Amino acid sequence: MRWEDLFADLEAQWDAEEAAELAAELADRSRREAAYLRMIDRMRPVVGHRTRCRVLGGQRAPETLHGTLAALGVDWFLLAEAGATEALVPMRSLLAVENLPVVSAQPGHEGPLAARLNLRYVLRGLVRDRSACTLRLVDGDGLHGTPVRVGADFLEVAEHSVGEFARRATIRSGWTLPLDAIAFVRRIP
Repeated sequence: MRWEDLFADLEAQWDAEEAAELAAELADRSRREAAYLRMIDRMRPVVGHRTRCRVLGGQRAPETLHGTLAALGVDWFLLAEAGATEALVPMRSLLAVENLPVVSAQPGHEGPLAARLNLRYVLRGLVRDRSACTLRLVDGDGLHGTPVRVGADFLEVAEHSVGEFARRATIRSGWTLPLDAIAFVRRIP
């Protein structure tokens, strides 16, 4: 009987050590896998859902944007806001996203097309559509106008009043902005 107790005790110790090793290995593997996650991988499961984001560009504090995450690129995201406006936000302006789910998308599985749709590409769409926009700069200032040209690291905007079109008679000024100076761009319907 004593031998059976001894063997049972040894087997229990062996099982406990194996379980502890497996738990440590799983925890280590989870930490390593999390190290490969990017912010867009964390945000991708939220596409199509309402969210709240804090971004650069507030006068005295970060600005909070509310809306449905409509699209996501490698260095930008698009929020569909109330009132049919859309806010295009460079990822470098993002400070925080509220209540992301625990799950994340697989890193690098956005596909080859989505990987090429960077901020410059989306801004060129605004130029092509001649969309009137309000641009918020990282220092909190704003500018209303129509984007007219996108370069490698800049955006040119024809400044005009809200409700007007970018015509020679209505353009007050032309601005060239480094892309890094843009906190977000709100397209006006």
